[in-house]
Amino acid sequence: MNAQLDLTADQLLATTRSVRKRLDTGRPVPRDVIEECLNLAFQAPNGSNLNVWRWIVVDDPALVRKVADLYHRGYETMIARLGDAVGSNYAGARVPGAEGIHESVDTLLQKMTDMPALVIPLMAGRPEGKDAFEQACMWGSIIQAVWSLFLALRVRGLGSAWTTMHILQEQETAALLGVPFDRYTQVGLFPVAYTLGTDFSPAWRRPVSEVVGWNSFKP
Repeated sequence: MNAQLDLTADQLLATTRSVRKRLDTGRPVPRDVIEECLNLAFQAPNGSNLNVWRWIVVDDPALVRKVADLYHRGYETMIARLGDAVGSNYAGARVPGAEGIHESVDTLLQKMTDMPALVIPLMAGRPEGKDAFEQACMWGSIIQAVWSLFLALRVRGLGSAWTTMHILQEQETAALLGVPFDRYTQVGLFPVAYTLGTDFSPAWRRPVSEVVGWNSFKP
């Protein structure tokens, strides 16, 4: 068992988030640490306990750079899709701390090529053509395991960031990594690195009173 931070369950939940600027790309992450975190992540519930997921960990530096290039291309595609909805016109621009988020996203773009490891979870099947129930079953059998991975990383002094931009280049990524594109869907791309310091604080979120309705929808 690798050394762990002295965090209560509430502290762990309140201070685990996407980390970008404070990922230490100069410090290697041993495979046994990643495997330990994945073993814990796999304890998350999945549909009928079928364990039909697959996970890819990319830690070969040359391959990391190739995947990072696809991530960069996905980012460029996303920006092109946004059109005029950028800068002050972006919906997220009104969120408290938005400027810092934009800066951290830019930092991750620069750091991605040097990440010690990248994790790509794969869910069985393709969502195209599925109804809401079928898609909920698919995503609901792997998303919670990804977040469990984040929690396991955090308590060991590591971090990650929830990214999905490379999925705009999903077929190219599948070809690069030998994924049968017709049988598996990439859930995201999660860099893994030790963090520069471990003193993370709770982030801004809308309060319960604004977003939770009791027994009916809250507009």
